[in-house]
Amino acid sequence: MRPNIVSEAGLQTRLGQWWENIPFLTSAIVVVCGIIYLVCLLVGYDSFFQVCFLPSAVVSHFQVYRIYTSILFHGSLLHVLFNMMALVPLGSELERIMGSVRLLYLIILLATSNALLHLLIALLVAYNPFHSSEYFMKECAIGFSGILFSMIVIETSLSGVQSRSVFGLFNVPAKLYAWILLIVFQLLMTNVSLLGHLCGILSGFAYTYGLFNLLMPGASFYSAIEASSWLAPCVRRPKFILCTGGNPSGYIPTHSSQSTTSSGLLSGNVLRNLSSWMPQRETSAQPTVDPRFPGTGRALGSGRTQTATADNSESNLQARLLDDSSPQRSSDTATIGTGQQLSDERRAAENAATVTSAIPARHQGSVASDEQIQKLVSMGFERTQVEVALAAAEGDLNVAVEILMSQQG
Repeated sequence: MRPNIVSEAGLQTRLGQWWENIPFLTSAIVVVCGIIYLVCLLVGYDSFFQVCFLPSAVVSHFQVYRIYTSILFHGSLLHVLFNMMALVPLGSELERIMGSVRLLYLIILLATSNALLHLLIALLVAYNPFHSSEYFMKECAIGFSGILFSMIVIETSLSGVQSRSVFGLFNVPAKLYAWILLIVFQLLMTNVSLLGHLCGILSGFAYTYGLFNLLMPGASFYSAIEASSWLAPCVRRPKFILCTGGNPSGYIPTHSSQSTTSSGLLSGNVLRNLSSWMPQRETSAQPTVDPRFPGTGRALGSGRTQTATADNSESNLQARLLDDSSPQRSSDTATIGTGQQLSDERRAAENAATVTSAIPARHQGSVASDEQIQKLVSMGFERTQVEVALAAAEGDLNVAVEILMSQQG
């Protein structure tokens, strides 16, 4: 019995880790849809006529609430299980890219656009002058699958893959993946909503091609929602993903603003820069500062960085002093006059003395001696240049000669 207990504990641990890795919004949708189905099962509610998306009811009674209630209700256990199992990988990937609040806004936008397209097509079919039919007007559609088809299109375009596997049986071009799934589901299941899935695909392509860009608010909108007090309990959850650090324009770059790639949907630049759009709860220490987000926090080890920066600035100052006292600069000042040249040399000597006094204590033991200065002066170099070069070389005669020779060159 002992090995069985160990294996059961391992399974529970793995399930717990799997659930903890699902972001906040995706797991919340799974829980809400699961609870709604269980409540309907317990109370015996199975007609769904009052909550489904029914175009005739939306038009005649203006029951707009059906747009959003229809995506949360499911007709059977297999229906809710299949949809939620498909939502976990798709929603998790998109939520990590967009952030929890932005993905929620996108789901609401997709649900609205799916419903409007569904209603428009149903009206066209019902009232066209050629062959009218009221079948779609009286079709009662429920389930999250319309949103899932939109997510499939968006996630496939973001992935940049050339092909996708259909249930592990065969591969199809990535651009046709959603359409193949639509056909397969219609052939295998007779009670699925063709129009609901079709509108989901159309909405996904509309978002991918940038047709919804004007409806996507900027990053400040999401930041304001995340900073609100009523959302604070959710934001503090470790699985909640902030939108801060994502694309500041408020939407993922789309086909309309980028050049096409071999996949025909997104450019290579978009795929290479996906990591910059990935929202993070915590900001790690970065060697550079993104100009879009000015300001950085103090990171561990910053003291060493500041010391290195001070050393670099010190060496840069010394190099500038060498440049200021180079022969080219001397020849230029000679045309001005002897008095001006003497004042420049006096100023350079004062700067050299300042640099020498500013050298940290660890370099003071290697300050150049008069003997080294005289040797280099006897070689034809100017005394001011020699002092600065020896200070920069920390008293190393060979390095000082190389510095002076480079200045001569």
